[in-house]
Amino acid sequence: MDSPISYYKEHLETYKTEAQRLFKRMTTLSLLRLSVFIITGLGIYFTFQYWQVAMVIAIVGIAIFVFLLSKYTDIKAERNFNKALVKINEEEIKIASGDFHERDKGLQFQDPTHFYSLDIDLFGRGSFFQFINRTAINEGSQKLADTLKANDIDAIKLRQEAIRELSSKPKWRQYYSATSSLVKVETPAKNIINWLQSYHSFLPKVMRWLPIAFTICSIVIFGFTILNFLSPEFIGYWLLLGLGVTGVYVKKTNVLSSNTDRVKDTFRQYALLLDLIENEIFTSELLQEKQQQIQLDTEKASHIFKKLSKSLDALDNRNNIIGAIFGNGLFLTDIKNSYNIEKWIEYYHTKVTDWFEVVSFFDAYNSLGNFAFNRPEFIYPEIQEKGTVISANSLGHPLLDENKRVDSNLTIENEQFFIVTGANMAGKSTFLRTVSLHIVMANVGLPICAKASKYTPVKLITSMRTTDSLTDDSSYFFSELTRLKYIVDAIQKEPYFIVLDEILKGTNSTDKAIGSRKFVEKLVASNATGIIATHDLSLCEIEQELKAVKNYYFDAEIINDELHFDYKLKVGICQNMNASFLLKKMDIV
Repeated sequence: MDSPISYYKEHLETYKTEAQRLFKRMTTLSLLRLSVFIITGLGIYFTFQYWQVAMVIAIVGIAIFVFLLSKYTDIKAERNFNKALVKINEEEIKIASGDFHERDKGLQFQDPTHFYSLDIDLFGRGSFFQFINRTAINEGSQKLADTLKANDIDAIKLRQEAIRELSSKPKWRQYYSATSSLVKVETPAKNIINWLQSYHSFLPKVMRWLPIAFTICSIVIFGFTILNFLSPEFIGYWLLLGLGVTGVYVKKTNVLSSNTDRVKDTFRQYALLLDLIENEIFTSELLQEKQQQIQLDTEKASHIFKKLSKSLDALDNRNNIIGAIFGNGLFLTDIKNSYNIEKWIEYYHTKVTDWFEVVSFFDAYNSLGNFAFNRPEFIYPEIQEKGTVISANSLGHPLLDENKRVDSNLTIENEQFFIVTGANMAGKSTFLRTVSLHIVMANVGLPICAKASKYTPVKLITSMRTTDSLTDDSSYFFSELTRLKYIVDAIQKEPYFIVLDEILKGTNSTDKAIGSRKFVEKLVASNATGIIATHDLSLCEIEQELKAVKNYYFDAEIINDELHFDYKLKVGICQNMNASFLLKKMDIV
């Protein structure tokens, strides 16, 4: 298989070429439309005294013009689709080069009280979310964020299969993303669902056939007028009658039109996305389940959405004054379109939630599949029911440059607790985030940055970035204690993998040493599993007392008056600290 970059470069050129070809066709159709307009105008001008002939020329000319306009619109949509595909491939090449820090940071999903999202750079500038997010709709972004924060250890293998399958479908994923990106949706899906479920119809059942009957009468009257069986002024009276019938419901129709005007783009977009989902062949159980969720016994969800989309577009035409007058006066179009919309709402309002949820699911999972496609060297961890929590070879941080990244081997058994010491900047915090991301990514079903990994699923909880709060009038130390209490309470209910970084920083060194020791002892007594990073070497003495505790460290060396790090995890206790050296080196002291 070609590398991801080769794929993106090849398809970038393909879609660019196609977009250019379509632009030429659009230009040709524009010239043809102009010619038809001129010829029709001249034809009407020269035959104006024979109004029947002029009317035929006008009808034929308008029909050809509308046909060419329709073709132009279709080709323009196809060109926009190819331009969206061009942008997708350009973005992938750009992100692969490390340029992704201007993308959506996902800060709206950040939650300081969450199990781990604040501590492991899940959201924010340079975050994991910012790197992998390719969602095109707001609900998809929410679904992706929820998936990353779920802490869900059930059905991991099903998610792995789904992500693996989507990673093997780059063309389908890009088509889905391009389709999603073409329509900017203003109204959130939950607002649309609430409106549909609370809607009350205002048109009586007789309106099902009245517009049809009125349309037939209008055609007959036109025919009789052309054949001189009726006076042309009779059309005017008939027009006024139609406007009168429509006017009875004009206020309620205006309200309906106002509501539908905000959602019609959403339904148009979702119809196309549902069509893509329905017509794709999936083999993984989770994707098949989602595909079946949108299926009805009699009709495809995409067809149902397309019907509503057409009715919404038709009702929107009432904003054209000429179309409104003649459409309502001769064909009762407002009544017909409003009735169709109301019947659609009556039949399908209970299913819309499922359809919206599935579209959001695929939008989110396409990002996960895209990540897996972009990282073919990453591996899916082998999921175990029990045993070693993590046994990983060459485990690294997924966002670091592979040419500079230093990987570590890690084996941590259930109910083991590691104490990691090390000099400043030696790699402790990066290591903690690497282990944390292994757990989060493995639970989501993603491949991880390692050469091999056996993993027994466990939920993650962390305390690495505590902040004080002026709003809540809480000190840094109190905020930290609150977080530690949160962890203690959580592990009483179910097992968690605990990751701590330099706890009790908000108090003096003596209190910190005593408090940290007692806290680690309590965690070990609770049969907890996890890692704590610290500068306090006295904490390492616990290894001599508790079998479950193991000491590891990251080293630093001063060579030729320069500080050097190897960023490798080693067994034992760090002996080389560097704070004094750095203060002197930077002329601070």
